[in-house]
Amino acid sequence: MHDHHHHHHHHHGSDDAEAGLSLGKRRLRFASRVLLAGFVLAAAGFASATVTVSAGQASVVTRFGDLSRVLTASGLTWKLPAPLEAVIPVDLRLRTSSTGLQDVGTRDGLRILLQCYVAWQVPEDPDHIRQFVRAVRNDPDEAARQLRSLVGSALQVTASSFEMADLVNTDSGRQRLPQLETRLRQAVAAQALDTYGIRIVQLGIERMSLPDATLAATVSRMRAERETAAAIRTAEGLRVAAEIRSAAARDSRIVLAAARTEAATIEAASRQEAAAISAEAFRADPGLYALLRSMDTLNGIVGPNTRMVLRTDALPFSVLVGGPRAVIAGPHGSVPATAP
Repeated sequence: MHDHHHHHHHHHGSDDAEAGLSLGKRRLRFASRVLLAGFVLAAAGFASATVTVSAGQASVVTRFGDLSRVLTASGLTWKLPAPLEAVIPVDLRLRTSSTGLQDVGTRDGLRILLQCYVAWQVPEDPDHIRQFVRAVRNDPDEAARQLRSLVGSALQVTASSFEMADLVNTDSGRQRLPQLETRLRQAVAAQALDTYGIRIVQLGIERMSLPDATLAATVSRMRAERETAAAIRTAEGLRVAAEIRSAAARDSRIVLAAARTEAATIEAASRQEAAAISAEAFRADPGLYALLRSMDTLNGIVGPNTRMVLRTDALPFSVLVGGPRAVIAGPHGSVPATAP
């Protein structure tokens, strides 16, 4: 009986020890869970109370839905835990948008298709960042749609102050496309910044096309301009050629007149010299001189078919009968006109 009681007491003590050990484990497990939950809550609270601002980005802190402050400096900063304050990240990087082809009219009544590109970004300025968030709800796609509409309207107005020849021309000196882009940017930049908080970095013409009717009119105009330019150049060439021919004719007349003057001078000098030689020859031998002159005269007036009936004792034929002495003495001279 004693042994049985002792055995029963020992068994009861073992159960109590096991129960105490199990209770300790449960308490330890519960404490661990509480600590883990506390750590998780602390980490969540820490995470919800910190704001990390990355490069090329800004953070707008809202308090109960209202814009409280704008953080632009990169790094880690603090805020009230959610739901007291929330953070809206805003992308400040450069973006590009395209308007697509826009049918616009020029000042001379023609139509042209223009497509513009826009490079834009939200500036790193708290006021403009707030304006961007309010105007387009921080949606870049909505901002791009608003920009396309704004640029399209400004393009209609700006293009109407230019003629087609200012935009489409083979002469680069007459093209005014850069002026169109400058005016377009001036018309869009201020409104985009004031209305949407967007800064226009660059705006230009990306593509240009012509409708069929405008293309035909433009080709006709360019052909007429080419023909006019060709006519002007042809007229200028004819004028230069006429000037060259006139100058050549003038120079020719001057050279010819100078040559004639020189020839006349030489001829006069030669005649003077010939007269002097003739006079010297007459003084040296009058008979021979008279004979030679008479023969020259006969050679000049008598030809192969000449028929003449003259007295033989008259000059210049007396030389044929009387010889040189007949020429010198004459028909009634002292020297008889007989052949030697």
